[in-house]
Amino acid sequence: MKKLIAYITCAYPDKNFTIDLINSLKENGVDAIELGIPFSDPVADGPVIQEANKRALENGFKLNDLFEVSEQIGKNINTYWMGYFNNFYHKGYDFMVKKANEAGIRGFIIPDLPYEEAVNYEDKFPLISFVAPTDSKERIKKILKNPKEFIYLVAYAGITGAEKQEDLKEIIQYIKEITPTPLFIGFGVNEKTAKEKSKDVDGVIVGSAFIKILLDDSLNNNEKISKISNTAKNIKEIINS
Repeated sequence: MKKLIAYITCAYPDKNFTIDLINSLKENGVDAIELGIPFSDPVADGPVIQEANKRALENGFKLNDLFEVSEQIGKNINTYWMGYFNNFYHKGYDFMVKKANEAGIRGFIIPDLPYEEAVNYEDKFPLISFVAPTDSKERIKKILKNPKEFIYLVAYAGITGAEKQEDLKEIIQYIKEITPTPLFIGFGVNEKTAKEKSKDVDGVIVGSAFIKILLDDSLNNNEKISKISNTAKNIKEIINS
């Protein structure tokens, strides 16, 4: 069965909402959570996730919010912290590793930490490897020398949330030849694109499609949880149909 990882911005609109939403997502077929750490300059993210980051910070997000949410959910569903290197460096990388271990976090997803620098940190805690369509086979082989948990295949070179389609067949085939590690595709996955994007991989990562609903001020919190959960359920069914 193909799996679904959901990206959720931590503590927006508040911590309890995030915990309730993640519990509901688990009940509706989501296999793992990419818990986004709000940051002022999220360079890999499109306008939707950037806006969620901005609102969370305006609401007074603190790293303690991340730790409190993670303690509630980390042992119930596989959870990964997604943040920019500054998020981890600011408090001290070893401190973040300690807090992650305490909460049962499975790994870190750090999009602005290139492979060449990631090798300095990979022994401390599982780091999710990114592969992009622009990477050469030689580079992919280096990146995937010792992959942890799963591989994050970026659907195209750009930002999250867009729907540009690249022909990834060759790169997917090559990755599968060199490692049995599960391969997940992210960037631009939604109800319309999920079937096509998921066909040759082990699962999908969905973010902007959920965060758009999260940012819809015409919905109350219960309606947001219900709508995001239904969207997740639909995507899980679509990729397995």
